[in-house]
Amino acid sequence: MWQKFHHILRVTTVLGAVVALVCACSNEGIAFKKAEQSYAIGEYYAASINYKKSYSRCAPKEKAKRAVRAFKMGECYRHIGYTQKAIAAYQNAIRYAVEDSLAYLHMARQQLKAGQYKQAVQNFNRFLEFDPNNELARSGLMSCELAPQWKAKPNQYKVKKEAIFNSRRSDYSPMLVGDDADQLVLSSTRKESTGDDVSGITGLKFGDLFFSRKNEQGKWQPVDIIEGEVNTEYDEGAPCLSPDGKTMYFTRCSSDPDYPRYAEIWKSQRSDASWSKPTKCAISRDTLSSFAHPAVSPDGQWLYFVSDSPGGEGGLDIWRTRILDSGFGGMENLGRPINTAGDEMFPAFRPNGDLYFSSDGHPGMGGLDIFIAHEDSIVGTIIENQQYPLNSPMDDFGMTFEGVHNRGYFCSSRGDGKGWEHIFSFECPEILQTVTGWVYEKDGYELPEALVYMVGNDGTNLKLSVKGDGSFTQVLKPNVDYVLLGTCKGYLNVKNEIRVEDAEESHEYTLQFPLPPINVPVLIDNIFYEFDKADLTPESTEALDRLVDMMNENPNITIELSAHCDYRGNDDYNQRLSQRRAESVVRYLIQHDIAKDRLTAVGYGESRPKIVSKKLAETLLAGDPKVEVHETDTLTEDYILAFKDKDAQEVLNALNRRTEFRVLRTTYGTTLNEYKPEEEEKKAAAKRKEDAVDDDFVF
Repeated sequence: MWQKFHHILRVTTVLGAVVALVCACSNEGIAFKKAEQSYAIGEYYAASINYKKSYSRCAPKEKAKRAVRAFKMGECYRHIGYTQKAIAAYQNAIRYAVEDSLAYLHMARQQLKAGQYKQAVQNFNRFLEFDPNNELARSGLMSCELAPQWKAKPNQYKVKKEAIFNSRRSDYSPMLVGDDADQLVLSSTRKESTGDDVSGITGLKFGDLFFSRKNEQGKWQPVDIIEGEVNTEYDEGAPCLSPDGKTMYFTRCSSDPDYPRYAEIWKSQRSDASWSKPTKCAISRDTLSSFAHPAVSPDGQWLYFVSDSPGGEGGLDIWRTRILDSGFGGMENLGRPINTAGDEMFPAFRPNGDLYFSSDGHPGMGGLDIFIAHEDSIVGTIIENQQYPLNSPMDDFGMTFEGVHNRGYFCSSRGDGKGWEHIFSFECPEILQTVTGWVYEKDGYELPEALVYMVGNDGTNLKLSVKGDGSFTQVLKPNVDYVLLGTCKGYLNVKNEIRVEDAEESHEYTLQFPLPPINVPVLIDNIFYEFDKADLTPESTEALDRLVDMMNENPNITIELSAHCDYRGNDDYNQRLSQRRAESVVRYLIQHDIAKDRLTAVGYGESRPKIVSKKLAETLLAGDPKVEVHETDTLTEDYILAFKDKDAQEVLNALNRRTEFRVLRTTYGTTLNEYKPEEEEKKAAAKRKEDAVDDDFVF
C-alpha cells in the first residue's frame, strides 16, 4: 500500500490532481460506510469520527451529502453528550438544507441543554411548523420559560461536587449501602476499570463497579474496584440493592462487532465481603429491547427498570415487574403521567416510597432533570421537578439517599466540557419527624429477623424489616396516631403507641421492643415485695401494668408466674413465701381482666437458682462492683460463697431473688388443645405465603 501511494505522488501535477479527487471521493465513501456500520450497532463515538471524515471530504457544493453527514454527526454527538459539537453539527445540517425537520427539534433540545434559551425557542417554533402538536417541542418551549426562573430563584437544595469519588473520566450512579450508609457503590470508566478496550459507543473504557467506605472517623476513603465476580471486560453500571442488602442488581452491556448492544439487568448475591458470580435476570422473552437501570421498591416486592420495549409512551420508559421466588412476574409500564414521549430513566426510591427518576420529556432545565412522583388520594400521581440547583441545564440523575433523610448523592454532567458525569452530594433541609426503634430479645441481643407492623389512623399499614442491629427508622406524618407491633418467630409480641403532633423542627421518637422468648423463662424487672412478705409494693405497679399489656398483646398464650428466693433462710419457709408472692402477681393480673385460666402461680423457693446468660455475664463484668461469671454458670449457694467479696455475693443473691414468667401454651382460645410446634410452623408458612400477596395487617 505504501509503494502504491508513493508512486501516485510522483505523477505529474495535473494527473495528480485528478487522482487526488478520485481518491478523496473514494475515501469519503469508505468513511461514510464505516460510519453507517458503527451507527447501526450503536457505536456513536466511532461513527462520529467517520462521519466527520466523510463530511470534511465532501466538496462544499455537495450540499445534500454534507447535510446528511452533518445531521448524522449531530445525532452521534447528541447520544454521547457532546452538546456543543452536536449544536454545531445540526447548524451545518440546516445550513446545507437537510431534509429531516428533526434537525430543528434536536438542535433546540441541545441548545436548551446548553442554556441557550432564546435560540432554543426559535428552533422549537420552527419545528412546530412541521409538527404543530409535537409533545417534546411543546415541553421544550415550556422549559425555556421555566428554567431561567428556577435558576434566578434557587430552592433549598445544597449541592457539592465530591472529589473523593471522582476521576478524570465518567463517574455515575452512586448507591449508598450498609445499615449506616457507610459504603458507596458507584459506576466508573476510570483507568482502573477491567480490560484495555475502548468503547465504540462512548470513546471511554468500559465501565465497572467501584466502591468506597467510611473509616472510623466517618471520612470517605479512596475508591477501589468492587470485590467479587461482578466486573468483566464488558460495561457494568447503575447498581441497586435489595432492602436487605443481600442482592445487587446492575446493568451490563456486552459487546458484539456485528450487532446492536442491548442492555441487560444482572444480579449478584452478597457472599461475606464480596459478590458472587452474577446471573442474568430473565425479565422478558423480548430479545430486541434493552433492560437497564434497576431499582427495587422499599418493600422489596417490585423491580423497577428502564426499557424501550413495545407498548411504552415513547423513547425509554420506566417499567416494573414483581420479584418472585421463581423469578419475575409480567412487565408493567408505569404509563402517564410518569412516562412521556421523551426518555424516563434512572428510577430510585427514597425509603418512604417516593419515586425519583430522571426525564428529558417533562418540562425542565435542559437535559435529564430529576423529578419526584407523589401520590395524591384525590388527583393521583403528581410529577414535580426538583428545580435548580439539584437540576442543571445538563444531565442530572442517579439519586441515592442516606436513610430517611433528604440528603445523599447523585451525578451530573454540569461543568464538564465533554459531557462526562461526576458525583455530587446533595442536602435539602426539611422538618422530618421519624421513629427509630430497636427490636431485641428481652435480656438478650438484637433480632435481625424481626418484623414491625405499623398502623396509623390515617390508613397507614406498613410491614417494616429491621437492620442487622435490630433497628428500623420510619418517617411519620403529623397529627396521626400510630400503633407499632414488634414481632419475631419464637418470641412474644410487644406493642408501642405514638401520637405525632405538628412540629417546627425535626424530631425523632425512640422506641424499644424487648421481645420475651417463648421457650425460656423471662425475668420481670422491677417487681418488689414488702420485706419478708408477699405484698406487692407501689413501685411494682409500672412493671405489672407492662405485664398486663403483654398478655393483652399476646391473647393466645398461657403463662406460669414463678417467684424465687436466694439460699438464705429455711427451705420450706422460702418455698411458701415464693408461692405467696407468685400468687400476688397472679391476683393483680386477674384484677386487671386477665383470664384466670391463662395464669399459673408457682413458688420455687431456692430450688431453681439463676443460670447465667451471655448477656448477663457481660452486664455483670461491666458493673460496679465487677463480677466475673460465665455463660451457663448456675448461681448455687456454693458458687456464690466462692466469691470472697461480700458485695459480689449480694449482687448474685439479688439475681436469685426474682420473679419470672414462662410461656406454657400459644394456642389459648384456639381449637388446638396444646402447643404443637409443627402445627405452628405450618400456620406461619401459610401466613408468609399470604403476606406475599397482601401485606395489609390489622391489629
